[in-house]
Amino acid sequence: MGLLLRSYPIFAFDFNYRFVVHAHSHIALLGWVYVALTTLLHYCFMDKDASSRRYKRIFWCTQATLVGMLVTFPFQGYALFSIIFSTLFLIVSYVYFYYFWKNINPKYRHSKGLQCAKAALIYMVISSLGPWALGAIMNSLGAQSIWYRLAIYFYLHFQYNGWMILALVGLFIYVWEQRGLEIPAKTFARFFISLNLGVVLTFFLSTLWTKPSFWFYVLAGLGALAQLYAFSVLWSIFKNRIDNLSFSKVQFLMFKSVLFLLMIKIVLQLLTALPYFANMAANYLDLTIGYLHLTFLGIISIGLFLFMDYFSLFRISKKSYLWYFLGFLLTETLIFYRGMAAWLQRNIFNGHLEILALLTLLIPLGIAMMLIENRAPN
Repeated sequence: MGLLLRSYPIFAFDFNYRFVVHAHSHIALLGWVYVALTTLLHYCFMDKDASSRRYKRIFWCTQATLVGMLVTFPFQGYALFSIIFSTLFLIVSYVYFYYFWKNINPKYRHSKGLQCAKAALIYMVISSLGPWALGAIMNSLGAQSIWYRLAIYFYLHFQYNGWMILALVGLFIYVWEQRGLEIPAKTFARFFISLNLGVVLTFFLSTLWTKPSFWFYVLAGLGALAQLYAFSVLWSIFKNRIDNLSFSKVQFLMFKSVLFLLMIKIVLQLLTALPYFANMAANYLDLTIGYLHLTFLGIISIGLFLFMDYFSLFRISKKSYLWYFLGFLLTETLIFYRGMAAWLQRNIFNGHLEILALLTLLIPLGIAMMLIENRAPN
């Protein structure tokens, strides 16, 4: 669907662009990231003997809601049936939340990785307040209200900064603990408190397009600094002992990619807490799209590839990963280039859209290679 959207300005496709954007975003976040994360959490922390039948029911109910969204959003956007399937997905995700809490393997009850995973799931539930609020906002204030966009940004923020990134951190700490490596309790407390404070306060970055009072910028900046401090603390624990994790060459390559992209994300957050850069991000849509793709296609997706390969759930070769990463890197460069050109009031080069669409092909190519490499044996 992403490739279809990139090709839309080039070919005379007869579909509603906005409807496909809705389908693309829902399936990317819920069909890909949610399913991958909940699978990894189940694999790492669950008491499988006590809960496997219930988990299968939850899993297949989740897939039914996702297929429902996949076949309704592209044709009707936000309408009766797509809203029904979206609502059912939220309800099933609450069931998963309850199921996870009740079926944790007792041997992990004091795991610091589990503590992060629990916090991540709480943020997942908190993020769902955004979609629930949308109906009331549309009925009372309308889709043109600032509260409509704020509800969407609330959902997105607590999805990726809270649920997704914190769950990946929890999985990383779980791997660390499985290697028999300890994290000092006081150091972990500093990290955990700072990171959660950062998750909450960086939501104010998503409000700065409304040009609020000075204090919103202060809170947003404090949130960005808190996240920077939290990841600095985490890095200080691991930096000299990464070899203890016994990553393969391709896993270490993915790990370095995530660290590099996370550093860029934190720098961008710090910059957009300043009024000038906040206005810049709000006025040039390509900069926002580039940032979101940096987070979802970069940090989160590559983090998921890393853990799926590490736990031998889904093997990823260096070749397939490099094709994916090359597609991601080149398309990100062109998206940020277009945003910067608009900011500097410069013309973009001829054929930009065609090249962007062609380079986007590298991403599904890399994913197709992964799927072929992991096909079931005859």
